Amino acid sequence: MAATVVLVHGAWHGAWCWDLVAADLRQRGIDVVAVDLPGHGDDTGPCTDLTGDVARVREVLDVQDGPVVLVGHSYGGLVVTDAGAHPAVSHLVYVAALNPDAGETPMTMATEEAAAAHIDHHGRPNPGHFMTVGDDGMATVSAEGAHLLFYEDCTDEQSAWAISRLRPQPMGNLQQAPSRIGWHDRPSTYAVCLRDNIMHPDLQRILARRATNAVEWDTSHSPFLSRPDLVADLLAEIATS
Repeated sequence: MAATVVLVHGAWHGAWCWDLVAADLRQRGIDVVAVDLPGHGDDTGPCTDLTGDVARVREVLDVQDGPVVLVGHSYGGLVVTDAGAHPAVSHLVYVAALNPDAGETPMTMATEEAAAAHIDHHGRPNPGHFMTVGDDGMATVSAEGAHLLFYEDCTDEQSAWAISRLRPQPMGNLQQAPSRIGWHDRPSTYAVCLRDNIMHPDLQRILARRATNAVEWDTSHSPFLSRPDLVADLLAEIATS
């Protein structure tokens, strides 16, 4: 019996971003749950901090019958790192995602390793140029920036569909550290996205060293839209192994 796949989106996104991957997995007979973090996707309540986001995922894990492959994209990796300590989780998957160690926030993780690697940001877009942060700490991304940072290898139709669904993201969450580190005591897989414009592929390779296994894809930050087949193939392999 295959494990259930639980999908956690990244900042600004919602469960909708996994639609193509979820449909593919269900056609293969694999149970899938795509989670809306508070204030995102179809959830009309307020956004929460990292603790609230983790609590939402743990609520989903609490009601699963059998093992779970827990998947996080981008900021969602921070959430699943903490929630991944749940006893239902058998494997963690990070898709161009944050996988901090104890005491690390997204702003401080792997800083020494990244400095030693002399990562070259020349010619790459500066995400801050496309973001507006309000007095309430909520950040929005311009349509131009979202296409460049998230969906550069997607079709115009895919990009427009996704951009229309983005929601504001509380930036304070990126200054928080997880209270538990799931990948310390269970297997994990990291998918490096080589054409990523918001999270440098060389940084992803550094973070991938923390995982049990790693793969590399020639995609943007959003392979769930541009290459859902790659994502579904990987998750199906893990869920049925």
